[in-house]
Amino acid sequence: MYTETYGSGAPLLMIHGNGGSSAAFAGNVPYFAEKYKVIIADSRAQGKSIDTKDSISFEMMADDYAALLDSMHIDSAYVIGWSDGGINALVLAMRHPEKVKKLASSGANLWPDSTAMEPKVWEDEIKAYPKFTKKMNRTPKEKAEQKMFLLDMLQPNIPLDSLHKIKCPALIMCGDHDMIRQDHTKAIFKNIPKANLWVVGHSGHGTLFEHKRWFNHNIDDFFTKPYSPDNKFGSFWSKFW
Repeated sequence: MYTETYGSGAPLLMIHGNGGSSAAFAGNVPYFAEKYKVIIADSRAQGKSIDTKDSISFEMMADDYAALLDSMHIDSAYVIGWSDGGINALVLAMRHPEKVKKLASSGANLWPDSTAMEPKVWEDEIKAYPKFTKKMNRTPKEKAEQKMFLLDMLQPNIPLDSLHKIKCPALIMCGDHDMIRQDHTKAIFKNIPKANLWVVGHSGHGTLFEHKRWFNHNIDDFFTKPYSPDNKFGSFWSKFW
């Protein structure tokens, strides 16, 4: 599992999205490395992490991240997850609650259909599905692309009440023009016992780079201050950044 670390302080794990790599956080690492020990890693079958297995799941990846923290002798960490990484952050907190101090999850969905994703996004997935269900006799890169497409086409499958297992404070986020529906994000927020919600204004799915400075500031603020159900995370300051 390819891993890089930056800075020193409380451990902070960053988890990237589908088909990407830890490079997704290039605009965020320098900010957080000033006060945290930032850990970025490529999830299995992505970036520089090789995985030759035929299948992949969010549970497998969450277990990978728990094992990574164990290998680094880290009892628990703050966690930031974006897109599929946001799903991984939630699953990590459910399967390994002792590993997560607080989490920030942006652009996550709990199941794959048009009630979770914007209908046009889901329609495009449906159209592409036949291409990725054919028997594969392709290059390793093409097989990995098939595996990652089918991951988001068929997973995750997380019941809302499973989120009750998350005991750490969570900042649940999406853009106001995200590919993940706002009502779905709000349902995630409402089903985590200690959660705050931030719908990032003037943002699509890429909250971490579309509003990089405000993304960094608000998550750091959430991690630093005591949790309160009354914490508010608006986007009105974006115009000043």
